[in-house]
Amino acid sequence: MGQSIEDFTIGVEEEYQIINPETRELRQGAQRILRKAQKTVGEDVTNELFLSQIEIGTPICKTLGEVRTELIRLRSGLINAAKREGSRIVAAGTHPFSHWEDQTITPKPRYYGIAADFQQLAREQIIFGCHVHVGISDRELAIQVMNRARPWLAPLLALACNSPYWLGMETGYASYRTELFQRFPMVGTPNVLASRSEYDDLVSSLIETGSISDASKIYWDIRPSSHFETLEFRVTDVCASIDEAVMVAGLCRALARTCYNQAERGLPIEHVRPELLRAAKWRASRFGLDGELIDIDARLAVPAAQLIGKFLEFLRTTLEAAGEWDEISTLVRQTLDRGTGAKRQRDAYAQRGRFEDVVDLLIKETAAGTQP
Repeated sequence: MGQSIEDFTIGVEEEYQIINPETRELRQGAQRILRKAQKTVGEDVTNELFLSQIEIGTPICKTLGEVRTELIRLRSGLINAAKREGSRIVAAGTHPFSHWEDQTITPKPRYYGIAADFQQLAREQIIFGCHVHVGISDRELAIQVMNRARPWLAPLLALACNSPYWLGMETGYASYRTELFQRFPMVGTPNVLASRSEYDDLVSSLIETGSISDASKIYWDIRPSSHFETLEFRVTDVCASIDEAVMVAGLCRALARTCYNQAERGLPIEHVRPELLRAAKWRASRFGLDGELIDIDARLAVPAAQLIGKFLEFLRTTLEAAGEWDEISTLVRQTLDRGTGAKRQRDAYAQRGRFEDVVDLLIKETAAGTQP
């Protein structure tokens, strides 16, 4: 099988909120901002499901330094375009108080189709995620990597939780975005697949039964991309800070590389019960780093920092070989020390009990490091 020169490249997609700076509510400004932003950053910025959302996608990156540079470029270009339209940009998994009833679907056939298919579920999908594409040219090996990565998706989510509020309420979840999205069909952690042919057969069956129109409508936490030779990690909220986004991208690539090496060596897949994987993901979305998480290998509930440490050790050899251990381990420790985006949002709210303060914090963190 062997690795291609294109293996383990990185592409990051981030979905952002468009904000009215006076009211701090979501604003339906995507079309105007998009025209301005594309003049400076090109086609790397696009529409999303609602007019209060906008998305960036980095070019193909080979190093974490390139990822950081591209995220700075794209966030900066988008933030400046939004300011010229009198708006601000926020990176968080949900808006703290804007209501789904006030949002407008982006007028494109694809989005009208999603709204028609999913009805109320689609109307309430005012959520914002981060997707990391890791290049794997061998489509068979991509399936084997996906199989082996599954037990580690929950700690990855826990590190990036950034959506504690919904419709002006404290949800009790660190990532309420996860729970909103979980209601969709074709969402969640995939089961083990024996081969690429089994995956292709599953896709064909779903299409033939009218369950999906194409493979892009499979929204698993990790999936083979339908458009690129990549494995796409889709489990996390969009991160408030660039540091956190780079951390997530680096962890996703290291996890893919580690599992790739296991597959090439013929190491067996850990067949974990889907109920346990679901419980682990729920625990991560519920508590983030502020409670106990599930150590799937040990079948125990353990302090979050302990499981994150175990996750890092699982990736350590790969990270050291790539020269990325110091950067990623430092970013993870920084997140453990300062708390997730969810914790920082809650800290901001606790000061004066104002959701506007939460939005102001997110505006500041989203822009940090992007302006000269």
